[in-house]
Amino acid sequence: MLLLVTACSLPPSLIRRTENNATPVIYKNNPQDSSNTAQLKWKEFFTDPNLTALIDTALRNNQEFNIILQDINIAQNEVRSRKGQYLPFVNIEGAAGFEKVGRYTRSGAVESTDEIRPGQVFPEALPDYMVAAVASWELDIWKKLRNAKKSAVYSYLASVEGKNFMITNLIAEIATSYYELMALDNQLEILKKNIEIYQNSLEIVKLEKQSAKVTELAVRRFEAEVLKNQSRLFYIQQRIIETENRINFLVGRFPQTVSRNSQAFSNLLPDTIHAGIPSQLLANRPDIRQAEQQLAAAKLDVKSARAYFYPSLNIAAGIGYQAFNPSFLVTTPESMIYSLGGQLVAPLVNRNAIKAYYYSATSRQIQNVYNYERTILNAYIEVANQLANINNLQKSYDSKAKQVAALTESIDISVRLFKSARADYMEVLLTQRDALEARFELVETKMQQMNARVNIYQALGGGWK
Repeated sequence: MLLLVTACSLPPSLIRRTENNATPVIYKNNPQDSSNTAQLKWKEFFTDPNLTALIDTALRNNQEFNIILQDINIAQNEVRSRKGQYLPFVNIEGAAGFEKVGRYTRSGAVESTDEIRPGQVFPEALPDYMVAAVASWELDIWKKLRNAKKSAVYSYLASVEGKNFMITNLIAEIATSYYELMALDNQLEILKKNIEIYQNSLEIVKLEKQSAKVTELAVRRFEAEVLKNQSRLFYIQQRIIETENRINFLVGRFPQTVSRNSQAFSNLLPDTIHAGIPSQLLANRPDIRQAEQQLAAAKLDVKSARAYFYPSLNIAAGIGYQAFNPSFLVTTPESMIYSLGGQLVAPLVNRNAIKAYYYSATSRQIQNVYNYERTILNAYIEVANQLANINNLQKSYDSKAKQVAALTESIDISVRLFKSARADYMEVLLTQRDALEARFELVETKMQQMNARVNIYQALGGGWK
């Protein structure tokens, strides 16, 4: 009757919301196409041999990645542990000891036999030796333990997806740092050439001052511009060192020169990206798959927690030998012992701990529902942003290239006009300054283009396969 009352007093289910994994049919301003760049392996997507060598080394030596691999092993061992909980436990027990009871106790009176057989008594300190095999088994009637084991399996699968997500992030971080390093090399080269142009202009201004065509102010202004760009040179060199060391850290090695062909950077052309359809994100994005596995584990945790309200059936059995003298220990059947028993237990009073565990498991499931939906939404927005970014960067790069061409031509024009006294030194100075900034911005835009290519590959879920 008590078991019936316990079973009928279960708390109500608190789950009021299920996950929604619906996605838009297509990406905005993007044609519907099932081909997806995420299906490319990273060695096919990145063709630069220096970059692929860095990525390959990082996937072997990166410390954070190797830490995650150990997390997978931990999760796998948790599955083994949960599986063992619903199988029978069999232990080998051995014991030895002695006991002396008082003469006027019940046990002491039983042991005293001198009145029955004078001169024959139990030993004063009675030894006791025992060896036995003991088994215990909780029958998993309500799947409490099996659901816990399945939850551990899903947690293990989530850790595997976490490893895959780490791979995509690691590859993307190395690639973006690599392109940034190439861009800095190009900016450094541009700056060196520009310093030569400023120095040539400075010599021209000095000659013009000797002929009294300009004042000392013009000379000082050009000298200041040369010094400013020389200072900027050291700033870029420092950024190159830091970027190289960031790559070295990701690769898992001490600082050294990073091999690259920066001269080919300006000729890099972003490939056409096939974004596919949004629903493919559910299969391609490791973070979405991880959130899905975590949600499945949370659902099973709720079922397992709810089963604690039901009665549990435990069976215990044992067989072995016990005697007060080692010479009698294996005497059969006189020294043989065995036992078999069952126990049915159900919580009746003060179930607050079980309720708290159940309510917490329910809240964690709701959290995982929102986390799953948030991960899908975030993935869609990342892809949409990068698709728009690629399109706008291409237009920006085309405009910047035309600007650089026009300003490069205007440098020669301004110098000729200055020599013929048809333009003042400020026009020459500003033209050279504008040309330098435009070239810098062109390199920066090219780097952003290459990074956008990396980011869309990452956003689509590429790189881990």
